[in-house]
Amino acid sequence: MGPFPNRLSILIFHRVLPQPDPLFPDLVSAQQFDRQLALLGRWFRVLPLPEAVRRLRSGTLPARSACITFDDGYADNATVALPILRARGMHATFFVATGFLNGGCMWNDAVIEAVRAANADIDARFLDLGILPAGSVELKRKAIDALIGVLKYRPMDERRECVAELARRCAFTPPADLMMSDAQVRGLREAGMEIGGHTVNHPILARLQPEQARHEIREGKRRLEEIAGAAVTLFAYPNGKPRQDYLAEHVEIVRESGFEAAVSTAWGAASADADRYQLPRFTPWDRTPTRFLLRLIQNTLRSQIERV
Repeated sequence: MGPFPNRLSILIFHRVLPQPDPLFPDLVSAQQFDRQLALLGRWFRVLPLPEAVRRLRSGTLPARSACITFDDGYADNATVALPILRARGMHATFFVATGFLNGGCMWNDAVIEAVRAANADIDARFLDLGILPAGSVELKRKAIDALIGVLKYRPMDERRECVAELARRCAFTPPADLMMSDAQVRGLREAGMEIGGHTVNHPILARLQPEQARHEIREGKRRLEEIAGAAVTLFAYPNGKPRQDYLAEHVEIVRESGFEAAVSTAWGAASADADRYQLPRFTPWDRTPTRFLLRLIQNTLRSQIERV
């Protein structure tokens, strides 16, 4: 593959499904995840994120270094992804939003599962979206995109009320086993994985008052340390787009809260002069091995552009 700059590629995953999902074919299945790890292990040096951050700062990062991260705290991280990681001898960091542990459901998943369960067209006039057809997989995807698009940047309490109304109209009860339990978080830590902060309720920090943002960041850290029985030193900004989802003031709160590094969702690879509180990450969505590898290479050669 030729020489590579000493940059750190950090991969983002959310879920690893036991089987492919027809409604979301781009979500990684167990078989695809295993193949991706095989490619990653062949071409890259996979490091624990805390070690990679230290070596990035000290100038001792090996060429073609990569880290694996998961966001949000889905139960399949523990039941599906963890056994595959252990079989491959690889480490990952799991950024967990504590407010959804033990039976909770994130608002976007409540939307997705409500639409999945809908047996008729969806009355979304209360959101000024009219009647959304839901008679096929393709129509359900379009309905989900429309609903999430109109709800994503609404105030958290208003969004919660809207999602509850949508569930009522779809005669749907959100699943109680979608997210991890405290025991599963501890199990990840006991298996040698890293647990990172991801707030309590996964809000758009840029839409909160400073004290609300500070509470979300610090309380999420405190709760995870209580659950895992270990220091939580890494943080992931919810949604993670610089200047849109988080601002400079939130970077400072993260720093003041005792985190040693934080990651965004700005694409690129981190070089030695990267802001360790705004490390870029990359989402590997390609399903074929060749395209997955080519996109990894492309991302590794791209230095970070976006930050606050």
